[in-house]
Amino acid sequence: MKKTGKLILTILFMLMVATSLIACGKKNTDNNTNGSTDKGVIEGDKSKGSDNIVNVGVTDSLSSVNPLLQDGTEVVKYATSLEFLPLMELNKDLEFVSQLAKDITTEDNLTFTIHLDENAVWSDGEPVTSEDVVFTYLLWTSPEIGSVGMSMEKIVGTGDDGYAEQGATSVSGVVAVDEKTVQITTKSEMALHSFKNIFGRYILTLPEHVLGDVPRGDLLSYDWFNAPTVVNGPYFIKDVDLNHYVTLEANDNFFLGKPKIKNLNIKVVTASQLLAGLRSGEIDLVQQTTGAILQEDYDSVRDLNGITVYDGTPVTNQSIFFNTERVTDVRIRQAILHGIDRQTILKDLMKGQGEVVEGFLASAGPFYDDVTPIAYNPDKVKELLSEAEADGWDKSTQYEFYVNSGDTTFVQIASFIAAQLGELGLNIQINTVDISSLLSVAGTGEFDLLAVQYTYTPVDPYTDISWLLSEGGWTRYYKEEVAEALDMTQKLTDIDEIIKQYRIVTDYTQQEVPMISAYIISAIGAVNNRLKNAIPDVYGTFINVHEWEVVK
Repeated sequence: MKKTGKLILTILFMLMVATSLIACGKKNTDNNTNGSTDKGVIEGDKSKGSDNIVNVGVTDSLSSVNPLLQDGTEVVKYATSLEFLPLMELNKDLEFVSQLAKDITTEDNLTFTIHLDENAVWSDGEPVTSEDVVFTYLLWTSPEIGSVGMSMEKIVGTGDDGYAEQGATSVSGVVAVDEKTVQITTKSEMALHSFKNIFGRYILTLPEHVLGDVPRGDLLSYDWFNAPTVVNGPYFIKDVDLNHYVTLEANDNFFLGKPKIKNLNIKVVTASQLLAGLRSGEIDLVQQTTGAILQEDYDSVRDLNGITVYDGTPVTNQSIFFNTERVTDVRIRQAILHGIDRQTILKDLMKGQGEVVEGFLASAGPFYDDVTPIAYNPDKVKELLSEAEADGWDKSTQYEFYVNSGDTTFVQIASFIAAQLGELGLNIQINTVDISSLLSVAGTGEFDLLAVQYTYTPVDPYTDISWLLSEGGWTRYYKEEVAEALDMTQKLTDIDEIIKQYRIVTDYTQQEVPMISAYIISAIGAVNNRLKNAIPDVYGTFINVHEWEVVK
């Protein structure tokens, strides 16, 4: 690295240390996009230390608590899943375990049978039935509601947009076989693990007997979801302020067991407030994908008395996406890849907590194939930029780089990246916005580069990758060979053959650079020792929330 590069790294490291000291020593003075202040965490509230109240600290605000408005963020998924159970969930060992469904099976990867738990009931005592599941899919595919995402276009009876006919009262591919059995038919083969991940984990069953008469067009803005009267999960939401908190109260009739914790709060704070909250006892638990403990606070959190720290499974990918319709010259994208010193970032700024990989897959996943990452190479950057300039590229071009303001660590790292690239002749303008705004920008495509922590489900990377690497995905990138390889992952059963298909995807990602993995994060979670049976991890943290218990 050049001396100027070392100087940038030194200044950035000093800034990160200074930020940590300020956060520990006095009130937070950050530009706080979620509206929280350190005062609320450090000074405490009535819930601090209560025997039957538990506070979970998160660092992203919520876009909604309406299950029909799932935005793909972990904080929204978990908040809504506490009220309305998914059919299945992943545990910390990356195994699918039953929730509302006992199992999901298929014989041909086209017709999938959902076997509901015979004991599943709503909080008002009504049984959870196959009609509730069918009703939920009807809502998701209803153009009157206009929910987006969740791969509804894969189900028979929907159009390419994922919607059924206007006013439809059924979807031909979703059928109630009996009171506790549902069959869903897809248009093309889908691997069972993909079906369980998409439809099992993210589609949350809603009560037909409560919502069936509500006009569909009213459901997205229906205030009932802010304090639902009937749930099938362990908790009711009682109060919500999307930028600050979600207050939940136990569902005493939860069919898997009455929760031992009466009140559960989700508290939205800044990353710099998590250490103070854990120290003061106002935050009981921080989960790895919803609460981003600052990298420079890791050692301090580990040293806290009465706190147990858990290293999360290293699968969360700090991804940088290109809008390839705006950054059209592959040489510019390649230059940016060669111009990011990822190993130095990992070693010096991330303290070695993670790994550098190429593309989407982390080494902890079953489909990973060891691909040597592109090394930092300033000479290659200059060569690529010189070629592009000779063909008409304007070296004064400014590239808009959007970053999540809630991820303070990466905001600082992004500044380092921009400074490095600036030395090499690339003009990078960083724009920090909250997570909701970031996702909005990603959807509209009004960015050149965009960074976000993205957890590609290790047992089902297909779902996210196939969407991201498509004309309608964030990258606006499509390659026939990539699409064919991804399709093959849904048809093959031999894991070595599946790995070969994902290797094709990784190779094209490395060559044509629709995205860059800055690094894989080995994030930490933390829990107060007064809270028993709660183990934070990337997956499975809340599966047994009804068994959490406060002990003196």
